[in-house]
Amino acid sequence: MKKKSLYIGIALFSASTLMTQAQNLSSGYFNDGYIYRHEMNPAFDADRNYISLPGLGNLNVSLRTNLGIKDVLFNRNGKTVTFMNKAVTANEFLKNVNDKNRIGLDSKIQILGAGFKGFGGYNTISINIRENIGINLPGSLLRLAKEGPANKTYDISNFKAHADAYAEIALGHSRSINDQWRVGGKLKFLLGGANVDAEFKKAQLELAEEGYTAQVDAEVQASIKGLQYQTETTMRGPNDNHPHTYVNDLDVDNTGLNGFGLAVDLGAEFKLNDEWAFSASLLDLGFINWNNNMVASTNGLRTFNTDDYIFNTDDNADNSFDNEIDNLTEGLANLYELQDMGDKGSRSRMLGATLNLGAEYTLPVYNKLKFGIMNTTRIMGAYSWTDFRLSANVAPCKIFSASANISEGTYGFGFGWLLDFHPKGFGFFLGMDHCITSLAKQGVPLTHQADFSMGINIPF
Repeated sequence: MKKKSLYIGIALFSASTLMTQAQNLSSGYFNDGYIYRHEMNPAFDADRNYISLPGLGNLNVSLRTNLGIKDVLFNRNGKTVTFMNKAVTANEFLKNVNDKNRIGLDSKIQILGAGFKGFGGYNTISINIRENIGINLPGSLLRLAKEGPANKTYDISNFKAHADAYAEIALGHSRSINDQWRVGGKLKFLLGGANVDAEFKKAQLELAEEGYTAQVDAEVQASIKGLQYQTETTMRGPNDNHPHTYVNDLDVDNTGLNGFGLAVDLGAEFKLNDEWAFSASLLDLGFINWNNNMVASTNGLRTFNTDDYIFNTDDNADNSFDNEIDNLTEGLANLYELQDMGDKGSRSRMLGATLNLGAEYTLPVYNKLKFGIMNTTRIMGAYSWTDFRLSANVAPCKIFSASANISEGTYGFGFGWLLDFHPKGFGFFLGMDHCITSLAKQGVPLTHQADFSMGINIPF
């Protein structure tokens, strides 16, 4: 595998295999036996108290992207090859590439959790580790890698990435106001670990056999304790008489707590009658104030010419596009020439909030069967998405409940399910919001959406 396809392949593979959805199993929203309904709406309670098994009470692993592994890997003569293989035509690959290719990771690992009745309602306590990653990858970057000098101009602007990691201590309470209304809320104390926001606002390349011209505008803000940018000084080709110093790496030493914040979850449920109920919630409404904001920037729009990479349309030449793009891929830091701007102090950043809306209908002739429709919308600027879900939920006995649902949204169609066993003293649930329909030989999901959720708890 050539380096150019290796780097892009590793990036897509890593993002796809680590993808997790919005921290909660939406398939359980209307399932009364699922004790973590309060994670999606703090107004919801549970029939029993519970204590989660440390580290295993609520685990979620899932994938969300509009550019999946099956879009970049192909089968040729019984072998798996990347889209860079010459046996894969440009049209075959590019028909699956979007103008904006979205990759997102939201994970939540519950360290400790408990729920109990008291104080006139239902109460929850949890300690979680959370991670959020979002990437917007312009399709023109993949077209450049596949087509080479077939086009003379490539605009790879609006390449964005966001990541943060923090701990969360959440205290929740819900109660009934009257026979129809129930409300709830959670207060969350946030301990920041790391935050990075990168925005490559403009990167326009004009290719030529004698080199290329680039216009770039980019900025990276990284709030990680102990982080320092590493720089390198080079000349841009044999005709350049001016040294260029730019950020080419980073070093992190003695990472630790690097920010504090607050957030709230708010929720309400309204029961119109014995058949119909409506609910709404707004989650993660809050912020983290990050310290040690290390900035690397181009200082606005910059234009330069370089002959570091001289492209020849002859595939057999030493400086063919295939050979030179390897150097260009390794030299992306050189392309942008980000300057180390130092520590700019602290900055506050809002969390990505989630809005849930639900409507539930209980079958009059068999009240153990319920149907629900739910909309989930992630509100996070360039990384926002939405999902509509129609579900059927049944609880034939006190110790077992199940759900099945279909969904449609930003990332396409999906099928989900949940099985929940909750006898007194031991509870176990297993479910997916998006089923894995196919796997590569290496066990990597080939679908755009796939996830797996499970948990072990002690109800009492």
